[in-house]
Amino acid sequence: MADDLGDEWWEHQPAGAASSPEISDGGGGDTEMIQKTVPVPVPSKKTEQPKECFLIQAKEPKKDAIKTRKRRKKKITDILAKSEPKPGLPEDLQKLMKDYYSSSRSVIELEELNLPDSCFLQANDLTHSLSSYLKEICPKWMKLRKNYTEKKSLLMLIICSSAIRALELIRSMTAFRGDSKVMKLFAKHIKVQEQVKLLEKRVVHLGVGTPGRIKELIKQDGLHLNPLKFLVFDWNWRDQKLRRMMDIPEIRKEVFELLEMGVLDLCKSGSLKLGLF
Repeated sequence: MADDLGDEWWEHQPAGAASSPEISDGGGGDTEMIQKTVPVPVPSKKTEQPKECFLIQAKEPKKDAIKTRKRRKKKITDILAKSEPKPGLPEDLQKLMKDYYSSSRSVIELEELNLPDSCFLQANDLTHSLSSYLKEICPKWMKLRKNYTEKKSLLMLIICSSAIRALELIRSMTAFRGDSKVMKLFAKHIKVQEQVKLLEKRVVHLGVGTPGRIKELIKQDGLHLNPLKFLVFDWNWRDQKLRRMMDIPEIRKEVFELLEMGVLDLCKSGSLKLGLF
């Protein structure tokens, strides 16, 4: 007998069939439940890699980079500080002149620079003050000073390295100079033109100054050397760097230029005497 159409078809399904969303392809009318299993990933443990140990070698300095320690050159101050001071002699002045002009003068010209021993006064043996030394080389100073009436000239000229040293020398010669007229001959305190006018008006017995200013006065006809009787170099005194006046290249150059402006000729004629204090 045919199926009753009035019956609801889902009522004849086995329990659990209607609730399953998945149906097989109909083999024998039985339905099978198919479950899909999703694999759960298992956390993998990270394998610890063995740590590598590196040995760092110290870098060797390059041969070119190694700086050899240079020897410190000895300065004149180092040498003089360890040596005993020696008084200047006429031979020292003669030798300095020859060394200075050796590259620019012929043999004959160098011989013409030689000065006779008679033109040199007794040198300071480092036991004198300036006053005592001047008294020794010029015992008749008072008589010479009284009879002197020349203008634009000097009886005695003392050459030193600086203005400060010139002031020191003037203060230290009080016992010798008495009431003699003394003039400062350096560039710090007065202009050349003003000094020329003073020399024209006054009678000056003693001059103390630097070779540069004395040269300039001679060039401008403000100072005549012919009446000069004594020329004294402040030879043995040393500054803070232990340099004598002739150790300073600029001063040495100016001194030799001054000597050639008539001093050498006066020395050779016998009218001018040189002293090394």
